[in-house]
Amino acid sequence: MTNSPKTKPEVDFYDGPEPTDLVITDIEVGTGAEAKPNSTVEVHYLGVDFESGEEFDSSWSRGQSIDFPLSNLIKGWQEGIPGMKVGGRRQLICPPHLAYGPAGGGHRLSGRTLTFVIDLLGVS
Repeated sequence: MTNSPKTKPEVDFYDGPEPTDLVITDIEVGTGAEAKPNSTVEVHYLGVDFESGEEFDSSWSRGQSIDFPLSNLIKGWQEGIPGMKVGGRRQLICPPHLAYGPAGGGHRLSGRTLTFVIDLLGVS
């Protein structure tokens, strides 16, 4: 796994009402290979609950990046990562229908709007 030269991100508070559509914000634009919808991506990421700001998952906390086929990820990542370039850092705010579904859906994060900060380290 590749180590990122970057450090674990901080998530800035979103100014405004809780979004109902995917919000994509490039924090840093990469210059490497571009992620495509069918790519496998190597990422470092931080996930926090939109409302509370509490971290629920982080590859940074585990100390290693992760490889995922985009097709296996939540809809917000499937829509929000393509077009991103290696070396970039992007924030995605995913409402429930693009994350783990409506409340009562069986996942501990069902019904929650989630914020992710993703560093794209590689694509294949």
